[in-house]
Amino acid sequence: MKKILFISFSCCILFSLIAKAQRIETLLEKNWKFTKGEVAEAMKPEFDDRKRETVTVPHDWAIFGPFERSNDLQEVAVTQNFEKKASVKTGRTGGLPYVGIGWYRTTFDVPADQQTTLVFDGAMSEARVYVNGQEACFWPFGYNSFHCDVTGLLNKDGKNNTLAVRLENKPQSSRWYPGAGLYRNVRVVSTDKVHVPVWGTQLTTPHVSDEYASVRLLTTIANDEGKDIRIVTEIISPDGKVVATKDNTRKINHGQPFEQNFLVNAPCLWSPETPYLYKAVSKVYADGKQTDEYTTRFGIRSIGIIADKGFFLNGKHRKFQGVCNHHDLGPLGAAINVAALRRQLTLLKDMGCDAIRTAHNMPAPELVQLCDEMGFMMMVEPFDEWDIAKCENGYHRYFNEWAERDMVNMLHQFRNNPCVVMWSIGNEVPTQCSPVGYKVASFLQDICHREDPTRPVTCGMDQVSCVLKNGFAAMIDVPGFNYRAHRYLEAYELLPQNIVLGSETSSTVSSRGVYKFPVEKRGDVKYDDHQSSGYDLEHCSWSNVPDEDFALADDYDWTIGQFVWTGFDYLGEPSPYDTDAWPSHSSLFGIIDLASLPKDRYYLYRSLWNKNVNTLHVLPHWTWPGREGENTPVFVYTNYPTAELFVNGKSYGKQHKLTAEESKAIQGKDALALQRRYRLMWMDVPYEPGEVKVIAYDASGKIAEEKVVRTAGKPHHLEVVADRSQLTADGKDLAYITVRVVDKDGNLCPSDSRLVNFTVKGAGHYRAAANGDATSLDLFHLPKMPAFSGQLTAIVQAAEQAGEIVFEAKAKGVKSGKLTLYSSK
Repeated sequence: MKKILFISFSCCILFSLIAKAQRIETLLEKNWKFTKGEVAEAMKPEFDDRKRETVTVPHDWAIFGPFERSNDLQEVAVTQNFEKKASVKTGRTGGLPYVGIGWYRTTFDVPADQQTTLVFDGAMSEARVYVNGQEACFWPFGYNSFHCDVTGLLNKDGKNNTLAVRLENKPQSSRWYPGAGLYRNVRVVSTDKVHVPVWGTQLTTPHVSDEYASVRLLTTIANDEGKDIRIVTEIISPDGKVVATKDNTRKINHGQPFEQNFLVNAPCLWSPETPYLYKAVSKVYADGKQTDEYTTRFGIRSIGIIADKGFFLNGKHRKFQGVCNHHDLGPLGAAINVAALRRQLTLLKDMGCDAIRTAHNMPAPELVQLCDEMGFMMMVEPFDEWDIAKCENGYHRYFNEWAERDMVNMLHQFRNNPCVVMWSIGNEVPTQCSPVGYKVASFLQDICHREDPTRPVTCGMDQVSCVLKNGFAAMIDVPGFNYRAHRYLEAYELLPQNIVLGSETSSTVSSRGVYKFPVEKRGDVKYDDHQSSGYDLEHCSWSNVPDEDFALADDYDWTIGQFVWTGFDYLGEPSPYDTDAWPSHSSLFGIIDLASLPKDRYYLYRSLWNKNVNTLHVLPHWTWPGREGENTPVFVYTNYPTAELFVNGKSYGKQHKLTAEESKAIQGKDALALQRRYRLMWMDVPYEPGEVKVIAYDASGKIAEEKVVRTAGKPHHLEVVADRSQLTADGKDLAYITVRVVDKDGNLCPSDSRLVNFTVKGAGHYRAAANGDATSLDLFHLPKMPAFSGQLTAIVQAAEQAGEIVFEAKAKGVKSGKLTLYSSK
């Protein structure tokens, strides 16, 4: 829903606008009072909170640290990883102090004669909401959006209403860093008594073609009893033109929604390549008086699943090139920020990614809106637990009472978003192996079908033997398998759907800029430095490297694509270093690290997924003092079929990507036979300082591009590069600045780890920094950070006033780096 009117809570003109609009939405951002720990009577209006910390919401109280081994120590057996015996897990939830109670307090004003609803996009967790000392609602699940009608709890004049929210995160309540606090937005919605309630429309496109599309809009009206309701709806095209209109009047009976149908000629179809968006703007009249105006944003597109053939969008066959993402934003924690989300999606778009799985939780609405706008298909997933526990204090405690309510909220909130093409009902739930587990799955799938019959349902299943035997996988619309690539063919032949989705794939582990020797494909390998090799040949015990999933997608129509674990590193789950291997506290799965810096693997995916640009990437770096004469394999990730390697002018020959048949012919003779379909690899290259040059050839054998990597000299200066130079002066916008330690010629010094200090002056401030090192205990919010593999990222946030923002990075022994950004209204 697009906001009809958007104003800051502190805006003094609020009441001057009331007469001009029936619907007013107020974002509660500033001047919240926050207290960590239990506080008696904090819900009461007379409670004195003047000495409490003042914060801005969204707010994550735990991201400020410190990192400590003792934070949420867990002694558990991770059954989904086939562990039989419990062991101490450190860093499983990021080593951050997310456990505990927090209180938030603020005040708000509303018109005295309006209906008033509080909307929370997410509150972590077990939220108890109080208005003027009275409990308004309780919502336990921290990831879900929820709302409560507080009209009857308001002061008579509508002014100075006290809002208090108590949140509690229990120990052992998560398998990753969940964040803490009011980490998503909070809004006050004021309307006429007769109005469209929260998420009160359902818009579908029953027929889609290039010639025309049918649009069906169902609008729920609150408090319409006995009234003649008139709704005038305009369909507005992506270029702002009215392309269809309906003006209907009727009396609604038995709580049925108000139905309107439209035809849109020559529609602009939504897809990842063409993310066209329409709006349905509805004016609501009751007994001749306008009482509301509500906007539903939507896209026109069709989706379909065909047995043996796969997934179709707008009638065209395609495979998901997707990633799974947790909700944290690295050094920003769980507190939602649109600029940070846009940065993530921009990087993924350049990689060729076209789909996001929200693992394993309901997403922030801002993410779904951005996926609509930027062109990403979504699998929206609500649960990591059902009725059987993974974590002692996990969601299983609430499942029986709350699962349907949570599902309905999720479905109603996102069923109008064209980017959402599939619902997932869960991830690796222990219930999948229960003899009656299929009944729980059927219960959840039926809710999806009831509330939204337009989209298929999947489930991330990892216990393949169980779900193939007990009927669980056979009754899911789209069987989704987490890993187990070697069992896809078996599942395809046994299951009636005759399709297989890679709902979670790969789990390759790597550390940016870190390379281990000898170069071998291995599972569950560990090193003293708690890193993993950037050669992209290491994986966890349950998983595999990317090439296996590439081959499945290429070789079989019935595989409908994949969602890689994961697009970005995230806080928590530091496999394979989760078993008392502190200080590891963030994942190594990401294609992009915690500092939003791409790892080498990014370019492997880009070379296959992004068909619009050429990719030529060389690894490893070529600065190896002490390795002279030792074998140092060179890999090239490229979309070109052939390339030649030169070291200091000496050719090491040409390599070409093998066909499927050529690869199969050398299986058993070459341990990397499959990899040779997707990577160019020179396995026998003695290191000598100097220059590595790769010349790529196109399909006709002509030189197409070249790439040079040089041995770095002595560190000389800090290179600083911002992802953007122009910001919006809204107090929220961000610039991501890459800081690199380089020699005098600009070559990266890949082993440099010196401490870098930051200053920001002018119309902005320093927000956070990260270096991508999963073992780093440096706090994100302090204006200093050591480099990792020669690089790090600093984040600058714009102020609300326009002007110049001057950023400077300094470190001992090298020249500083400086740049100027500009913010405007």
